[in-house]
Amino acid sequence: MTLKRRGLMVLAGGALLASLAGCAGPTPADYAAEKPVLDLKTYFNGELTAHGLFTDRSGQVVRRFTVAMTGTWNGPQGTLDERFTYSDGTTERRVWRLTDLGNGRYEGRADDVVGVAQGVAAGNALNWRYTLALPVDGRVWEVQFDDWMYLMDNQVMLNKAAMSKFGIHLGEVTLSFYRKGP
Repeated sequence: MTLKRRGLMVLAGGALLASLAGCAGPTPADYAAEKPVLDLKTYFNGELTAHGLFTDRSGQVVRRFTVAMTGTWNGPQGTLDERFTYSDGTTERRVWRLTDLGNGRYEGRADDVVGVAQGVAAGNALNWRYTLALPVDGRVWEVQFDDWMYLMDNQVMLNKAAMSKFGIHLGEVTLSFYRKGP
């Protein structure tokens, strides 16, 4: 390979990396002006239900589920008790321990979350990022979630989470939350 051709390939590779860096996704600040404003302590307080599905990377629905949730708060500390029922009849429970850090920042912990989930809210949106220890075929995979929630009104919130491992997109989880009561 000639030096000139090698130089062109390096330039092309650099341009590709620069264009990919320019494709960074949205940030919570992009939604700061959106209404209604999401306050986790208000929305995740009381009884909620959700309907969701998991799609693989080709877009095929692999699993459907419902979630019954109860949220409670004591000052900046909250608990979100999630009880999943999957379409195949299996059940699962996750209890989130949430902390409002102020200024739209949140932390979350659960038994199957590796480390601490970090959340940032602005306007009607919340972005959670965390690693989940996910049982798959008798093994446990540590899967990264880039989780976005959008408050539509006082009762409905939509959620879309991208799942990846080693930077490879595995699929998405889509949920529609419904908050009971006012």
